[in-house]
Formats: sequence, structure tokens, C-alpha cells
Amino acid sequence: MTAVHHDLTTPLVQEAERYTAHNYHPLPVVAAAAEGAWVTDVDGRRYLDCLAGYSALNFGHRHPAVVAAARDQLDRVTLTSRAFLHDQFGPFCRELAELCRTDLTLPMNSGAEAVETAIKVARKWGYKVKGVPDGRATIVVAENNFHGRTTTIISFSTDPEARADYGPYTPGFRTVPYGDLSALRDAIDETTVAVLLEPIQGEAGVLVPPPGYLPGVRALCTERDVLFVADEIQSGLGRTGDTFACDHEGVVPDLYVLGKALGGGVVPVSAVVGRREVLGVLRPGEHGSTFGGNPMACAVGRAVVDLLATGEFQRRATELGVVLHERLGALVGHGLTAVRGRGLWAGIDIDPTLMTGREACDRLAARGVLAKDTHGSTLRLAPPLVVTEEEIHMVVDRLAEVLRG
Repeated sequence: MTAVHHDLTTPLVQEAERYTAHNYHPLPVVAAAAEGAWVTDVDGRRYLDCLAGYSALNFGHRHPAVVAAARDQLDRVTLTSRAFLHDQFGPFCRELAELCRTDLTLPMNSGAEAVETAIKVARKWGYKVKGVPDGRATIVVAENNFHGRTTTIISFSTDPEARADYGPYTPGFRTVPYGDLSALRDAIDETTVAVLLEPIQGEAGVLVPPPGYLPGVRALCTERDVLFVADEIQSGLGRTGDTFACDHEGVVPDLYVLGKALGGGVVPVSAVVGRREVLGVLRPGEHGSTFGGNPMACAVGRAVVDLLATGEFQRRATELGVVLHERLGALVGHGLTAVRGRGLWAGIDIDPTLMTGREACDRLAARGVLAKDTHGSTLRLAPPLVVTEEEIHMVVDRLAEVLRG
């Protein structure tokens, strides 16, 4: 007898198209199960996940330690609000601050919420500590940044797709070219309270700044009494081969902005972590979040900090990153025009005469690899840090097939 193939994907894609606002353009893949680096769709097809939830799944899908922490917490208490304490809160804040080698943790939920928190803290610090006249604080940001989707954050985006038609925009930001210390120096004046940067720009195509840039930013901020705020939401927590991307050049910012992988791929968890003199400007009632620092989030976050404490995932990202970048580098001139990145994170530019990034993603998905395009013909590859060397070779082999095809 011939086996009957049931297409469950098509009706589910159609249902999503019919009943959801079209703020995303997903690949026509409908996940039903996932484990480690692999996703299985509703029709039983398996895919190697090379997006990893934009780095939210650094430790893979359903990592046993993270799932165990969540399951245990589900049986005890999941929400108290910040009106009360719970037994996971203090330990999580302490352990995350220790991981960041700093003093205080302010837990929130989404990455954008953490960035908004950092902006508010920097402005308040500017008024209360630095002495900037009220209402005049400015923050310097970089071109091609991606820090989130809230109204204030998109106000300083240079991406027309993210920014257009959402005005009026929030003032108080100055934009300079990424990687340009001279431009940054010129943009800082007596009203500047912070420099907000991604140590590696993710959405822009995994852009790594020139050597010496981050130490230069750190020195300039110290010299001019300005906070250095590092958005490590995508780059942090093991992705680049160190705990933080800033670590590669020995840089410690005044504030870390964390998210994505901090929730272990289970719940949204974000945080601003930094020096007591900075986060200490907040007083009760001045900022908050009902779900920020909830028991489930803290239990999961503690499991993530434990995973990072062993150094295993940082080592894997370093060693397997060498394999990934060597293999991708060999494709430059054979369908790729450039490869960038660090650790298990790569931005690759496809020859635009061959295909768009979206077409490449569709063709990779047909070969069992999930990836995401950005800005035309650029692809981002960010497999979970549990990926194996054999799987890295498989991904690049299938990319090579797509480029040849």
C-alpha cells in the first residue's frame, strides 16, 4: 500500500495568514516539536535551527536543566508581582550581577523593555549625578542599530522599515557611524549621559567593530563622564565565545542590557545589570514591571547563569565558531561576497545576482536548515551552542548546494 501523506502545514499557514496581523513574514514552516538544535514540523520534517530565536535559544530547545528549573517552579509559585519578594529573586539578582562582575540587577521581561529601562536610568543618572539640566539629556547611538521596537527605540533607528510612519519621534538621541571613534568624540557634549551600542550589531548583518573600538568607547566614556551602555541582548551569554562580546577586548560597560538567552528559550527574561552608583539612582515607585523578576523568570535565569558558569558553552562557541567561519570563508567568491562574525554567529552576504536572502532561506528550509535573512541578500547564521561539528559541516554543505543551484 502507498503511504498517505497528510499536509498539515498548508492549512496552518493559511490560518495564521488569515487571523494574524502581518508584522512578520515567516517561512512556511510550522514547528510542532523541538529538542537541542533540531525542530520537527507538523508533517514530521526535521530542520537544523540556525536562527536559535535570534540567540534566545543559545542553549538549544528545551535544555534539560532549564526545563527542570521551569517545571519545578511551576509546582511552587509562578508570580507574586514586585509587591512581595520570593525565594528565587535575591539569588537570581546576585548570581547575575556576579556573572557580570558588577553590583546590581534590575530584572525586566523583553529586551526592548530592558533597553527602555537603561535609557531611563541613564537619563536619571545624568540629572541626579552628572548635573545635566532637566530635560536636556542626550544619548549617543550608532547607525544601523537595532535595540527593539518601542516608540522611543525606533525614534533613533536608521532603518526606514522599523521607523517610518510611527512619528512623532522621541527626541534626545544623536546618531554616529558605527565603529567611528572620532565621530563619537565629536557627538559627546555636556548634555550627553550615555553611549548606547551593540558590541556586535546583529540585525545589521552581524557587524563586528574594528579592533580597539570598544576599548576606545570605554576610555572616552570614562574621560567625559558618560555611561557606556552595552546592549548584549543578542551578542551576550556565550554566543560569541565569551560570556559577553565586550569580554573579547577586556571592556566592562557601566550597564549591561541582557535578554533573549537569559530566558533559556522558555520564558521572556531580561535585565539591566550594572554599577550601584548608576542603578542606585532609582527609588521605589519610579520604575517597575508586574512580571519583571517573577519566580518563573528568576528560576529559569538562575539555570542559565549556572550553565554559563561552567564555561562549556563559551568554549563550544569558540571552537565550533572556528569551523563555521573557516567553512563559510571558503565560499567567498563562490556565491558569497563576504562573511562576518565571531563565535557561533555569522553574517553572510550572498551575491545579489544569484538570489535574495529570502530566496536563500526558502531554499535552505527545503534542505532542512532554518536561517533568517536581513537587508536584502544578507543571511544570519546563529545555531544553538549545543550544535555539533558534524551539524556545522552539514549546514555549510547545504548552503553550498543552494549557492551552486
